Amino acid sequence: MLRGLDIRDMLIIDRLELAFQPGLNVLTGETGAGKSILLDSLGFVLGWRGRAELVRQGAEQGEVTAWFDLPEGHAAHAVLQEAGLPAGPELILRRVNTSDGRKTAWVNDRRCSGDVLRLLSETLVELHGQHDDRGLLNPRGHRDLLDSFAGLEDERARLRSLWSVLGKARKAVELAEAALAAARDEEEYLRHAMAELDALDPQAGEDTALDAARRLMQGAEKIREDVQRAHDALGHDGAEGAVGNAMRWLDGVADKAEGHLDAPLSALGRAMVELDEATDGIARTLDVLSFNPVDLEETEERLFAIRALARKHDILPDDLGLFGDTLRQKLTALDAGDADLAALKKDLSSAQSDYTQAAERLSGARKKAAGKLDKAVMSELAPLKMDRAVFETQVSPADPGPDGIDLVAFSVATNPGAPAGPLARIASGGELSRFLLALKVCLTGQNSGVTMIFDEIDRGVGGATADAVGRRLSALAEDGQVLVVTHSPQVAALGAHHWRVEKQVKGGMTTSTVVALPQDARVDEIARMLAGDSITDEARGAARVLLAG
Repeated sequence: MLRGLDIRDMLIIDRLELAFQPGLNVLTGETGAGKSILLDSLGFVLGWRGRAELVRQGAEQGEVTAWFDLPEGHAAHAVLQEAGLPAGPELILRRVNTSDGRKTAWVNDRRCSGDVLRLLSETLVELHGQHDDRGLLNPRGHRDLLDSFAGLEDERARLRSLWSVLGKARKAVELAEAALAAARDEEEYLRHAMAELDALDPQAGEDTALDAARRLMQGAEKIREDVQRAHDALGHDGAEGAVGNAMRWLDGVADKAEGHLDAPLSALGRAMVELDEATDGIARTLDVLSFNPVDLEETEERLFAIRALARKHDILPDDLGLFGDTLRQKLTALDAGDADLAALKKDLSSAQSDYTQAAERLSGARKKAAGKLDKAVMSELAPLKMDRAVFETQVSPADPGPDGIDLVAFSVATNPGAPAGPLARIASGGELSRFLLALKVCLTGQNSGVTMIFDEIDRGVGGATADAVGRRLSALAEDGQVLVVTHSPQVAALGAHHWRVEKQVKGGMTTSTVVALPQDARVDEIARMLAGDSITDEARGAARVLLAG
């Protein structure tokens, strides 16, 4: 519910603060007094697209603040949560427009975008009028309105879920078919490449090991001669023999040397052990350096084969194993592709069946609800002096989508036998207003917590018809809040709260203001609406009758 509106430096309003109430709030005033500016300002803070130039001439910026009561469960709470904005029992919207056109918005003192304001506005306010393209005149919203009237929200939510499942199933089949087609296109290559890899069977690290063995064999002849000389110099006929002889000679006379040879003998023993180890290591090296030329040829042949295969596939030799695993997986998928695709198509068929059945059930429910809505609207048209008019909710086939297989449109015929057509095209201004009001009366039970604004919806009607319009508006406002901009004294008289929009000129500057009217002032205002500028006692008397009615 809209509780207040604060407007500063917008168009011809310098400063204005309004406190709205539950029930029927009426705004009246002479043509050009600025009633539309109030709606422009409210639309601005709600993020609606409107006039380009809103800032009052001479001001640096214009600012509008609106505050709403938000009961628990109000749809605005979900929007706030999704946007990460603070929520509570009160919602404060503020938007600033600078003179150079820059716009900034806040929700509960947190910066936000115009898109967030527009999402919030859809849960807060409904604007209805003869040029309303956001509400009942917009055919794109008729299906939503019918579903809301019939209480089909849960069924449609389930259908949207089934549509999502169907979309995923279709995508899975498309991807599987594309992958299978691609695999078949390269099947010959895959099988040939896999055969080459299986035949060669390269191992991780094999390239490095073969390269090291090849280099060793290539250098063996150059170093083996020196290694052999070293082996001979340390062997029995070399150092090992000489040390052995020295130890034997010293050992033979050690007992006569009074212990002086003990240390030399011990050192020679250790040297003999080290010589043995060195000789054995050199001998093993000689064994390694002894190779068959065929071994070098075979090593090079395998090394070159591994590297050639790696170059062929533009990968490193050590990645050949992983590459083979990838090819093997593709071949496995290819071999199992038909079976997997058949399973996915089965899932798609099941998802399609589930969606179709749910969509047909929803379509049937919509058609039944359409008849009920038509009867409800027709019953409301009679008090509005349109008992000969015909209202019809048309449910026609549409391409399947997340919201079903139906296209819903409200059509009217102003007289029996006359051609039916869209609301905005067939009905005249006054007729259109009454059609919209009758439709809104039937749908209002589904819009709790929304402030309804009717902008001159009573234009073109008067007398008893205007009174019927006013009583319908009053009924709409009983459990909520309705704001009406009106030129009809019959409608104004039924308001629970009354404001008059006035234009003033001070110091050559034109400004607009809004005045709350007490009961006696309401008499004069309604008398003015009845009689014009010259208010007579008869007009006041008629105004009192209207207010008493």
